[in-house]
Amino acid sequence: MAPPGVGSSSEKRHNDTMSANERDIVVLDGGFATQLSCHVSQQIDGDVLWSARFLATDKEAIIDAHLDFLRAGADLVITNSYQASIGGFMEHLKLTKDQSYELIKESVKLARIACQRYNKEFPNSTPPMVVGSVGPYGASLHDGSEYTGSYAKTTPVETMREWHIPRIRALVEAGVDLLALETIPCKIEAEMLVELLKKEFPNTKAWLSFSVRQDGKSLAYGESFQEVARYCYDLNPQQLVAVGVNCVAPRLVETLISGINKDRKNPVPLVVYPNSGESYKVELGWIDRDKCEPVDTYVQKWLDLGVTWVGGCCRTYATDVSRIRQEVEKWKRNKEEKRHQNGQCTQK
Repeated sequence: MAPPGVGSSSEKRHNDTMSANERDIVVLDGGFATQLSCHVSQQIDGDVLWSARFLATDKEAIIDAHLDFLRAGADLVITNSYQASIGGFMEHLKLTKDQSYELIKESVKLARIACQRYNKEFPNSTPPMVVGSVGPYGASLHDGSEYTGSYAKTTPVETMREWHIPRIRALVEAGVDLLALETIPCKIEAEMLVELLKKEFPNTKAWLSFSVRQDGKSLAYGESFQEVARYCYDLNPQQLVAVGVNCVAPRLVETLISGINKDRKNPVPLVVYPNSGESYKVELGWIDRDKCEPVDTYVQKWLDLGVTWVGGCCRTYATDVSRIRQEVEKWKRNKEEKRHQNGQCTQK
């Protein structure tokens, strides 16, 4: 069962899981490790494998965390593979190369089981999508460098590419509906991933989301967010269903995305899934929760700015996803009422 305060949504969602880029609004899930903490007693933050360790140690907890988000109103679940890698599993779980590959595929299987259980509970609901999480190379370094991009100075792009290929291939082979290339801090890695998608996985769609600085305009590594976002989308608009930001303070989102599609004939579809707004310190963890506005208070403004994929990242729970869903439905009702009123005025 979901933790207290998480509502169950049996309302059928009209979105077609096979045409994600044609949806009106897609509600993502929240911070997986955050929700997983409701189901396990072991420490998650600070672990070199983060939540990916539980693929080997507590599969039912992973399924339960996914289910929490679906019951809260998410249209999809993102696999627990952000910090999963062949080398990481071989070193820290003492698995073979083949076993490590299969464990990444297991993240898709567990997400699919959660979706199946959800559809049994609510047989009239549309089957949720399973999205494969592809975290940045920096996540494997376990030093917070996905929030700085510092490794871009010393790591050859070919090294990043060879590290990413088997983990992406495992997710695709396991049958994800979509990939989430997420928390990418630098242009060089983002460009490589978009090109890799085109060359090695031409039948797979993905969204691309960036890690950014506190200035409200730059990638974590310093490049212009809007310039890089537009550039990457234009490299592969056939496969990218959205480009945006994740694990950013909600208060920064508006500045980051405002005007990104000005004078564009081919608008960039936008994905936004911020963290709770807390600050992360490697030595302290997440701090300053008392200084944050809830994510849902920003949602309608983001939708007004053109966001079509919206959810939460670190430190957002299923309860937050439930409130995001409520704001999305409220926004859609308001839009429908305005259209109806404008139609009546036109008839008069």
